[in-house]
Amino acid sequence: MRRREFIALLGGTAAGWPLALRAQPAARRPRVGILIFGTPQTDPNTQALLRGLRELGYVEGQNVTFEFRFAEGKFERLPAMAAELVALKPDVLFALGGDVVTFLAKATQTIPIVYAISADPVRLGLASSLAKPGGNSSGVTFLSDEIAAKRLELLKEVAPRATRVGFLSNPDHADNELPVTQRAAAALGVQLHLMEVRRSADLDGAFNGATQARIDALYVVSSRQTDGGLSPIIEFATKNRLPLAAGWGAWVQAGAVMSYGPNVRDSVHHSATYVDKVLKGARIGELPVQQPTRFELLINLKTAKAFGLSIPESFLLRADKVIE
Repeated sequence: MRRREFIALLGGTAAGWPLALRAQPAARRPRVGILIFGTPQTDPNTQALLRGLRELGYVEGQNVTFEFRFAEGKFERLPAMAAELVALKPDVLFALGGDVVTFLAKATQTIPIVYAISADPVRLGLASSLAKPGGNSSGVTFLSDEIAAKRLELLKEVAPRATRVGFLSNPDHADNELPVTQRAAAALGVQLHLMEVRRSADLDGAFNGATQARIDALYVVSSRQTDGGLSPIIEFATKNRLPLAAGWGAWVQAGAVMSYGPNVRDSVHHSATYVDKVLKGARIGELPVQQPTRFELLINLKTAKAFGLSIPESFLLRADKVIE
């Protein structure tokens, strides 16, 4: 999907944008290339980015031009779309997702790239370090190692009898959650059962293995693959009465017992400030990669009650949101 189609989809939204800056001739407008894995309908975080840019005064057709490429959920489209965007020679590129930004990074080593990802940019080869990334990219990562340990501790509070926890993740996802969670599990007296999911076809095998291992709770590491399998994973947890802990609030809305992690839309919204900095002359490689500083605890009390879990009032008072 291309820029004109997307702008048309926004419809009346654009009409309400504030006229923060006077319209500029198209030749003078900065150009922002945006590469998205999904579509406007399936990728609400795109709206968070655009909202952040609007609040900073960027108005499409007046003082900025957006060039969109939506892969519509097809990985095979990303290399060509990345090359198309680079060929347009935009002032800055933006990518949502660690599995998306790598295609832009391969396509250019000169055009600044801003990203919002759930992976570790150092492990992806995008940054020398979080404090001093160097190169031509920087942005926001949703990762923070201490989250993993805390999430397991919270799951243990919710389900104190859980001793065998299924650890469902994509092993190819560049994060540190497994070693961090393993250390936390040892301290809590919990045994982790690894459930590896590289693609949707792996889910059934992972479920069968977990059933044979007789897990009594489930810990999900967010990634493109696991988030894409949200519905069948929730269905498996519900059918087997498994308290499930995940990183994003969408899991709790779908029926997981709890989630603990950053507000992803807020993080994507914040990444707009890096686009703004680059357009104003900042060197992208000198901008430190931002990590979340605030984490949200969400509880689905309805699911907990259905599983026979008694959540202490003191725990509920710590929650940012309780679904009843």
